[in-house]
Amino acid sequence: MRANDWNDPDWQAAAQDWVTAHLAAQHTPATGTFTPHRVRPWSVTYRMPTHAGTRWFKANITDCRYEAALAEALTRIAPGATLPPLAVDVSRGWLLTADAGPTLREALDGADRLKAWTTMLQAYAELQQATVPHVAELLALGVPDSRVSAIPGLFAELLADPAIEVDPAVPDLAPDVARWCAELAADGIPAALQHDDLHDDNVFPDLRFFDWGDASIAHPFGSLLVTLNVLQAQLDLPNGASELIRLRDAYLEPWSGSVDPATLRRSVTLACRVTKVSRALSWRRALRDAAVPVDDDYRTAPAAWLGELTGGTAV
Repeated sequence: MRANDWNDPDWQAAAQDWVTAHLAAQHTPATGTFTPHRVRPWSVTYRMPTHAGTRWFKANITDCRYEAALAEALTRIAPGATLPPLAVDVSRGWLLTADAGPTLREALDGADRLKAWTTMLQAYAELQQATVPHVAELLALGVPDSRVSAIPGLFAELLADPAIEVDPAVPDLAPDVARWCAELAADGIPAALQHDDLHDDNVFPDLRFFDWGDASIAHPFGSLLVTLNVLQAQLDLPNGASELIRLRDAYLEPWSGSVDPATLRRSVTLACRVTKVSRALSWRRALRDAAVPVDDDYRTAPAAWLGELTGGTAV
């Protein structure tokens, strides 16, 4: 049985047996079929009906298995801020969770999107702050280290990877990446958990966050890279739009205790640049030893994110 092969019948049987055993132990036995819901090269999700409602099983490939341990740790570090697992197998990267209803995106249905995202981002900033004292613990659980001190070396590693065909202009940015990281390291903002794929489809309306398979320990403001890009696309906004600025400033409010506003705003811009390296790293983890064949659109993602370094940011 291969650890990373969602089509392996032995793997499927083992996963179903694990879920069934935990459901029975929790007095919520299965009432239907163990059915694949979403199959990706890096993860797979199965649906299992029970008399207490739907249960969800998720497995990650080897480089992303830390999500199971991270999800378990976050229920203790930030109670009520994340979707708690019903069971985990840390060694195999398996998660079992209860159905939590529609995501924030599904629930908005014409509501004030900017208001909802503002509330979401402020709650997320508080969650990040709760992780600051636990950075060493989370790194020990296998959460990747994308702190700004590590980024220049990781950038060089990506450039040397023969599987990543980078734009010829990207290597010339190495001194800039090092300079951005040095400035971020001096801004007074501590490293924290960084979701790296934060948007309104990875949080529930009650502000419980989930889907940590891209997460790392990094400069916390890097989360805004994906968040603002997604909202910008949803609302068809230009870079620097007032809506994006208001959302950025709302996120920064919980961080404004001892750091001046100009430094905070500058750090958002720099962190969103540096996090393009982090996104390339997360895609490389997601595709290395993939569990099903990888489409070309996915295969080129690490190089595409490195190529984004030559452009601007939403704010």
